[in-house]
Amino acid sequence: MSDEMWGTDRLDLTAYLERIGTAEPSGPSRAALEEIYDAHLRTFTFDNIDVLLEQHPGVDLAEVQEKFVGRGRGGYCFEHGTLLAAALEQLGYAVERRLARVGADPTAAGRTHLVVVVDLDGQRLLADPGFGLSVWRPISLVDGAVDQVGGITHRVRWTEHGWALERAKGDGWERMHTHDEALVVPSDVAIGHHFTSTHPSVHFRHRLIVTKLLADRHISLTHDTVTIRREGEETEHREIGLEEAMAYVDELEVPLTDDERTRLRERLENL
Repeated sequence: MSDEMWGTDRLDLTAYLERIGTAEPSGPSRAALEEIYDAHLRTFTFDNIDVLLEQHPGVDLAEVQEKFVGRGRGGYCFEHGTLLAAALEQLGYAVERRLARVGADPTAAGRTHLVVVVDLDGQRLLADPGFGLSVWRPISLVDGAVDQVGGITHRVRWTEHGWALERAKGDGWERMHTHDEALVVPSDVAIGHHFTSTHPSVHFRHRLIVTKLLADRHISLTHDTVTIRREGEETEHREIGLEEAMAYVDELEVPLTDDERTRLRERLENL
């Protein structure tokens, strides 16, 4: 039913695996899931560039596939989750798409974030490829589960509003988002995307956000700051100017056309 609803068979699985640089596994396994997830994070940026340029193609699988697999571009949660879920389903994994509320207070936010839950041998795992700085490998969806990767620690908790994903910060925990187990259909994703890409109050329309997991560091870029995290080292965070921001876009290998690059520069100058 899920395959038919989401049109998973439209994904060119071979092209996707070639793009992220992994071989097709012999069957569903935890090790294969972690390899694909890691390769996905290291291949595609999390970014809102198309939102800033007001040219977002949409979040249907065909549109996401052309943008990510065809062009090597990245995007945000609705795109990452759509693409990863389709690939995993084609590979034989049991997948659920779920919507989350971002921030510390789930009663103050809409369901505008897409996550992927994988059921593998009776164990549910939370994959969150489109949040910028989230889990770097799927984490067990068990109340109190804790996982540390690359010096960053995450925890899952069951709350009155659903499953909360938290990141260790200082002596406490920062809630990233909370997802529920309600049915999600393609129109839910389209509606969430429409809000986050067009509503004037949404931060994606007012600041650049580009992040990527590299071999030795994680870079988070805005139009006027850069944050660099390396395992075992103090986090570097500083203000930057337009030229340095554009240089980081190049370093993160965002494949922009000449026209997109020109319009992005103009947009950043006015933020």
